[in-house]
Amino acid sequence: MSDTDPQPKSAPPLREIALRILRRLHAAGHAAFWVGGCVRDQMLGKEPQDYDIATSARPPEVEALFPHTVPVGRQFGVVVVIEGGHNLQVATFRTESDYRDGRRPEHVEFADARADAVRRDFTVNGLFFDPTTQELHDWVGGRADLTLRVIRAIGDPRERFAEDHLRMLRAVRFAAQLGFTIDPATLAAVRENAATIRTVSAERIRDELLKLLRPPHAARGLQLLRDSDLLAEILPEIAATEACEQSPEYHPEGNVFRHILLLLENLPADAPPSLPWAALLHDVAKPPTATLDPATGAIHFYGHETVGATMSETLLQRLRFPRRQIDEIVTCVRLHMQFKDVRQMRKSTLNRLLLRPTFPLELELHRLDCLASNGDLTNHQYLVTQTAELARKPPLRPPLITGAELIAMGLGEGRELGALLAEIREKQLLEEITTAEAAREFARQRVAERGK
Repeated sequence: MSDTDPQPKSAPPLREIALRILRRLHAAGHAAFWVGGCVRDQMLGKEPQDYDIATSARPPEVEALFPHTVPVGRQFGVVVVIEGGHNLQVATFRTESDYRDGRRPEHVEFADARADAVRRDFTVNGLFFDPTTQELHDWVGGRADLTLRVIRAIGDPRERFAEDHLRMLRAVRFAAQLGFTIDPATLAAVRENAATIRTVSAERIRDELLKLLRPPHAARGLQLLRDSDLLAEILPEIAATEACEQSPEYHPEGNVFRHILLLLENLPADAPPSLPWAALLHDVAKPPTATLDPATGAIHFYGHETVGATMSETLLQRLRFPRRQIDEIVTCVRLHMQFKDVRQMRKSTLNRLLLRPTFPLELELHRLDCLASNGDLTNHQYLVTQTAELARKPPLRPPLITGAELIAMGLGEGRELGALLAEIREKQLLEEITTAEAAREFARQRVAERGK
């Protein structure tokens, strides 16, 4: 593009698009408001990440006003409007009734704004705001609960949770994310109906847990899961860690559950998606592997990393995690005990550890593990130094020679080929062979010796 060519325009901000849609609905004679989380976040001084719009316009009227729409839930009055590179949900005011599966209503009727507010989940999500007039409509007490910093179900919490069982988990998630408490009656209803969360699809539970177990609120999220009795229903393997004590000389922080909480408290703000789950699951097998030495009183967890890898894979598959992420987390669980021996490792073993694709994630898990127990970061600092050293040396990641090159030298396929490749790779990782030419020379000598 030359200096005289027109520069591409950036997409309008999301707020501007949401305001534009609202004004177009108003101009056509329809009532329309921003609703839910975007109103809540604005009142808390946060920039909304999305905007939902509720309106008196029916789906055909919305589709007639906007050229690009997707009828994602036309029977529920929900249309996605695609405008300025953004997707915004526009929903007709409605009431819902006759929930038979704990998720979807059998009957939906279009209604007015007040009735639409009353059918929503929590008071802080039931606020309606018109930015064109700066009018806030609060028919459910949401403004007061924002001031009180409390999550409270609209109306009878048992009815709200019977309509959609996932709302129980959402109550916990909102309380953790916003730093709010849960209204006692709402929390009591969650505890009373906690077992019904098992009727919710694994994918919906997983998506809520992914939001819940993120920094900086991951530890509080786990505590609220326990306090609401949902933990034992969703993650019984983690619930079992609360009754699992550890030897105080290694774990002065107390039981395994407390140890996990401390890992989650120390998660960095930019933690990669798999790190909270590696932290959550790294000691998941301590309860079933715990043994007590009667002579010393020491508590041991022999093989907990191996058993834990199997348990973690089962749990993550149950929650329908992607295969690649399962493999990443399970690797961290299976190998996390290796880090206590890094200063005694031979050079090739250490280099293999440093070159693992999951090493950065494993290293951060190790740091959190240390901070949550004895606080000794000696091995972590050693590995940071070794990583920096490795970066300054000839690249070790790709093998210096291939099987095809060995075959071209006259070595037949089979066990001898694999053994020679492994021998050269070992010497490469020991940094005894550092160039491709040296590897080829070594191979030629070995082939010649075998020929004799």
